[in-house]
Amino acid sequence: MKKLYRSVTDSKLTGLCGGLARWLNVDTTLVRLLVAAAAVFSFGTVLVLYVIGSVIVPKESYGGFTDGFDY
Repeated sequence: MKKLYRSVTDSKLTGLCGGLARWLNVDTTLVRLLVAAAAVFSFGTVLVLYVIGSVIVPKESYGGFTDGFDY
């Protein structure tokens, strides 16, 4: 099972969207657009969840692999 980590190499703010895109195996730009649209239409609820997720989700190691296995 793949674990969710914040991306070190594909980050704009905290790396959460980059890590989520890698975890879901989709394009990072798509995840960022969905998060931005959801933040506008949810009146800020998604922004609060983004901040909470950025605090809770651990950052990956600098090599891009956290446990030595490439999923």
